[in-house]
Amino acid sequence: MIAARASFVSIYFSPRDWVGALNPDLEDKNALNIGIFDGSGLDGNADGEADRLNDHDVLYTMAKKISTYGFDDENIRIALWDHYQRDQAVRIITGHANIYAKYQTVSLHDNAFPVPLHYNYSYKSTWGAKRGWGGRRIHEGTDIFAGYSTPVRATTYGIVELKGWNEYGGWRIGIRDLDNVYHYYAHLHGFAEDIEEGTIVTPGTVIGSVGSSGYGKPGTQGKFPPHLHYGVYRDNGISEWSFDPYPKLRMWEQKERQKS
Repeated sequence: MIAARASFVSIYFSPRDWVGALNPDLEDKNALNIGIFDGSGLDGNADGEADRLNDHDVLYTMAKKISTYGFDDENIRIALWDHYQRDQAVRIITGHANIYAKYQTVSLHDNAFPVPLHYNYSYKSTWGAKRGWGGRRIHEGTDIFAGYSTPVRATTYGIVELKGWNEYGGWRIGIRDLDNVYHYYAHLHGFAEDIEEGTIVTPGTVIGSVGSSGYGKPGTQGKFPPHLHYGVYRDNGISEWSFDPYPKLRMWEQKERQKS
């Protein structure tokens, strides 16, 4: 899941795996040499080179590797796990595949603001602010204050990766989008009836409602005013970290107002 550079195909092969264990040249692109040293790298665009930074070569190499395991879903998952050695990587890739299979297109770029614009709400940039409950930490999101039971909507195309209770976030939902960004919706009052782990959502799909749950055992409510905590996290194949969602929220809000 680590991209060697900005590219369309974010598939990672280590230099040693690509060129072969005994190949003295870690930057070798000669497809014939790489084959002699039993490297993974293959020439996907028939230019005589097997370039670890070339999208065609990387995608072709990965496809050939997976094909040696079989073409059913279970064997594809096994092949992915053998390559990445990480359950989360397998879940992310299969989730993306399920979304593309459902809509039969890669043009899935729309977004929606997390609450309907005709409801009363307010928010400001709060990412990085200090938080004290449960120990010193920073605020990893933006709080959107609104009345109880205000609908909460998915902001992107994605798949529900997590649903349930968290001591800090209360009733919360996590959705993974097609850019491998994890969208975290917390302090919910409740969930939409048809939302479960594995559900595919579109921008604007109602996933729950605004509440004040959290900061305690399951069912704890009312320790703060009702609001949606909205956070975003990026995964690089090894670890996950938060970033400020406020700029995207402002952009989505403005675009939606312009459309309406």
